[in-house]
Amino acid sequence: MDRYSRNKKMISTDEQKKLSESTVVILGVGGLGGYALEMLARVGVGKLLLVDFDKFEVSNLNRQIISTEGNLGLLKVEEARKRVEAINPEIEVVAINKKISDHNIDAVIKGADIVVDALDSSTLKKVVEKSCARNKIPMVHGAIGGWIAQVAVIMPGDFILDKIYSEDDLENKMGNPSFTPALAASIQVGEVIKFLLNKGELLNNEVLYIDLEYNSFTRLKV
Repeated sequence: MDRYSRNKKMISTDEQKKLSESTVVILGVGGLGGYALEMLARVGVGKLLLVDFDKFEVSNLNRQIISTEGNLGLLKVEEARKRVEAINPEIEVVAINKKISDHNIDAVIKGADIVVDALDSSTLKKVVEKSCARNKIPMVHGAIGGWIAQVAVIMPGDFILDKIYSEDDLENKMGNPSFTPALAASIQVGEVIKFLLNKGELLNNEVLYIDLEYNSFTRLKV
């Protein structure tokens, strides 16, 4: 298919088919999640479940790729759904307008091949980590704060978030520009694709810690 002709040097026809049969949940479709869904849609993942409860506001315009002057006040998941459908109408998109909690997370991620963590609350991230362990679904964690980004692949039962988080709301304390979430989301998507296609080396049992201000990329064992 011409749509994926530029993928062929790195993704075979059989692997492209595997992507088209895969299901990915994206929790949060703002900064990290907006970039992640854009890349997952373009690379050819067949089913995307988009989860968010928020609406776009003016402060999102500096970094959230789906946010525009024209959709301020509208639901993020619905605008995200339209974005994916505009890129590729063959992708199955499920837009879930709800806030993640202990009570609904299992039902939200059930049946997924992998979960993308694009949430901005470490408390909710830990809720997702526990649900992924219960449901035996891997999770690709991502977070940013100012110049800093971190990414990790958390396999079911590998509880690492308690070890790397000492406080909540770091993104708002350190700032959230346009470029840091784009970078972190790109790495998250790379990890998703590697997992789905069983390729390369995953960021498993470690955290990739990036400081863009000083151009440092550090892999920390957990």
